[in-house]
Amino acid sequence: MLLLAIALGALPAPGADVLLLVGTHDAGPGRGFSLAHFDTDTGALGAPLPGIQSAAPSYFVLSRDGRRVYACNSMPRGGVSAFGVDPATGRMELLNRVSSGGAEPCYISLDRTGRFALVANYDGGSLAVFALEPGGRIGRRTALVRHTGHSIDRRRQTRAHPHSIIVDPGNHFALAADLGEDRVYVYRFDQDGGGLSPNDPPFASVQLGFGPRHLAFHPNGKWVYVTAEMGGAVVAFNWDPVRGTLGQIQSISTLPPGYLGVHTTAEVLVHPSGRFLYVTNRGPDTLAAFSINPENGRLTPIENISSQGSMPRNAVFDPSGRWLVAANHDGNNAVVFRVDDRTGILTLAAPPVFMQHPFGMRFLGSK
Repeated sequence: MLLLAIALGALPAPGADVLLLVGTHDAGPGRGFSLAHFDTDTGALGAPLPGIQSAAPSYFVLSRDGRRVYACNSMPRGGVSAFGVDPATGRMELLNRVSSGGAEPCYISLDRTGRFALVANYDGGSLAVFALEPGGRIGRRTALVRHTGHSIDRRRQTRAHPHSIIVDPGNHFALAADLGEDRVYVYRFDQDGGGLSPNDPPFASVQLGFGPRHLAFHPNGKWVYVTAEMGGAVVAFNWDPVRGTLGQIQSISTLPPGYLGVHTTAEVLVHPSGRFLYVTNRGPDTLAAFSINPENGRLTPIENISSQGSMPRNAVFDPSGRWLVAANHDGNNAVVFRVDDRTGILTLAAPPVFMQHPFGMRFLGSK
């Protein structure tokens, strides 16, 4: 890995300046992370600057103190990498890289203590957990679970494809969406040793052919929202934190009214206020916004607007919660939208900013 110089001092520094770290799905010389200034007062996003070279650091997560980055290296021989990072300057250094335990790791998250990293290996059909060492390096693997099922789509669901894994707010369970099996698995999580064991019942099913992708808990911990990549929908569940069970309460389309084209729904975000939910739609290339009923967690559509690019994959809120930044992977840009805190409506803040195949994004210094 090659540490590149970052000429951040050459740019103007607004009064509310933070750094946006962006990963890509690309591998090769000069590819990896990039950084951009972001003004939380105005929503202005700067042009990207080179960060550190890494092989396809597509999806990544920050440690609780913001000084470590853990990334999936989404390649056939999958790996996960640990980096040290200075939140103020964006300077990064590689700490170590280990095998992810399966092919094409696509998702990584941390448990609530910050002592373990959980990884979904999409083509490997497996989930893995790694202990994190005090200095931030990725340590020994503490769990490896393989899924073996399939579902009805003869092209995309001939075998298991875990697409995400997160722990619940209590840190007692790990939930994993498997696109290939049309299931959301629930595992009991050993927060002392990092082990995974099947819950009873071991999973909740979604509609056949839906292909669950990403999950997000509501801030109140009562509801879980799952994007159905193949179904063009988001599925809402009640969450029982004692028994570790999911009870479906709603399935609602994320697609523009009347849209009949190809679609692959991707990211799901719950606003920090708990009042709104947003989903990225690849194909129609839109962002779908919903209001969340505070009594029962059900969703009501607000709008479905252009992402201003092609194939929006991931999105992130800035630390203030006033702005949403979306990454148009095939459109080679990132776009900032203002979030109306009363209505949830998104308003384009500025023209798109060019970035090469942006994938995951995180604001440095945010938790």
